[in-house]
Amino acid sequence: MDLTTTQAAWFLPAVAPICIYVAYSDLRSMKIPNKAVLALIAVFAVIGLIALPLDVWAWRWVHLVALLVAGVVANAVGLMGAGDAKFIAAAAPFVSRQDAPMMMYILAAAILIGVGLHRVAKYTALRKLAPNWESWSTGKRFPMGFPLGMALIAYLIAPFIAA
Repeated sequence: MDLTTTQAAWFLPAVAPICIYVAYSDLRSMKIPNKAVLALIAVFAVIGLIALPLDVWAWRWVHLVALLVAGVVANAVGLMGAGDAKFIAAAAPFVSRQDAPMMMYILAAAILIGVGLHRVAKYTALRKLAPNWESWSTGKRFPMGFPLGMALIAYLIAPFIAA
């Protein structure tokens, strides 16, 4: 794993609340607010300067641009929502290129866990805790902000587990 515990310790306290807010917002209203995406970018812009060497920090902005372009295309052809595309792009600089394959495994697990938890809550008495959430009644659409946020948090926690 390329992400160090020191880097993760800098990012995690600022990133986790944003990811939790994104998950909550997407579950509740099927929307990922732009302010959350911009906050994630701001966290990387400021804390990244402290946590990463300057050359690494600078090159990580390419991740944001590349995944934003890919996300815009994916959104245009109907593969994902615009909020999901923007969140993925904003999260991309936090992930090192060397860790991208591992992040894909984390994301796959987060999607499976997220869909499972969402379905359990949707079809049990747990739904009564948040009866008006839009994600309960969206048909085939799924609030991907939930597993996307979960995946970024898990990635930032992983160095502590591996240590």
